[in-house]
Amino acid sequence: MDTQKLIQEQVTGNSVVLYMKGSPQFPQCGFSATVAQVLKLCGVKDYFSVNVLADADIRQGIKEYANWPTIPQLYVKGEFVGGCDIVREMYESGELQQLLAEAGVVVQS
Repeated sequence: MDTQKLIQEQVTGNSVVLYMKGSPQFPQCGFSATVAQVLKLCGVKDYFSVNVLADADIRQGIKEYANWPTIPQLYVKGEFVGGCDIVREMYESGELQQLLAEAGVVVQS
């Protein structure tokens, strides 16, 4: 399967997708660990994660897909949210929690 097509299916077929180095349980870089932690803090328990270190085509392809040069990359409901800094800033402002609640991914308390 074409890498771009595979990425498209992953992004659109799952409510929350995180392209990261490593896994949520064992992140392989600090930025990936931060985004995984932020999702946990937001109450997102179940999301689709892709370890870009396991697949060079995906690792390069995801950068082209969003036209974004760095990993991690967070997608919610098929939309590119951002990388580590953007996700952290959105979390601190409450914007990320609102986005996730509107997407029906978490229930606001």
